[in-house]
Amino acid sequence: MNEILFCGTFLGKQFLLTPWKLIGYFGAVLFFARWPIQMLASRKAGKPVVPTLFWLMSIAGSLCLLSYFVFGKTDSVGIISNLFPSMVAAYNLYLVIRNRRAAEAGGGAMSSN
Repeated sequence: MNEILFCGTFLGKQFLLTPWKLIGYFGAVLFFARWPIQMLASRKAGKPVVPTLFWLMSIAGSLCLLSYFVFGKTDSVGIISNLFPSMVAAYNLYLVIRNRRAAEAGGGAMSSN
């Protein structure tokens, strides 16, 4: 996965594109794109909300970035900076699922996230 897919110059610096970098870029896009998703959900609700998609995108983005830093770049700073957010997002997604199941079992209404 470290084979070079593209080699060129960008802003006067050599740029190498590998499959791991594509995974890293995809993770960065997912991690960024969750914020506009959250903003649109809050705008629609008329109050601050965090939709389930936010947590799914957080986990997917963190795991893509984590795999890039573990296997593609071997960078401990990147590993640490993406490991904690993925655990927090996973825990929050667990809470969303647990509350949804409890609401369904109890017949109660749950706010749409």
